[in-house]
Amino acid sequence: MKVYDAKGMLLGRLATRVAKAALLGEQIAVVNCEKAIVSGKKVNTLNNERAKRNKGGYPLKSPKLPRLPDRFVRRSIRGMLPHKQARGLEAYKRIMCYRGLPAEFEKEELIVVKDANVTKLPNLRSITVGEICKNLGGKE
Repeated sequence: MKVYDAKGMLLGRLATRVAKAALLGEQIAVVNCEKAIVSGKKVNTLNNERAKRNKGGYPLKSPKLPRLPDRFVRRSIRGMLPHKQARGLEAYKRIMCYRGLPAEFEKEELIVVKDANVTKLPNLRSITVGEICKNLGGKE
């Protein structure tokens, strides 16, 4: 099992690495999901997320978008997978995301993706997944 640490990582770059590993058949856990980073201005990012949620439509069939950080990250990873095909669905089932660092993974070696580090950003405009979810009405 591979355990990825999302602390200080860019969400999109981390999600691509996790999706590739899951497609190759590995069990994956992503910890510290609330500390993953989305680049861009805070105002623009929050407005985009609110716009996604405020789309109209029939409420019973409209998409249910997550407000908890761990589910938010898992949904982002799903976007990198062919989740409507059998192999993508199986890969998605092998991925689990967690808030914080659960006791079962404390002794495991955490994988840090060097290409996904926040130091890659040319400027300091970014927001954490935890802040986005809290702003959207999430519990934590």
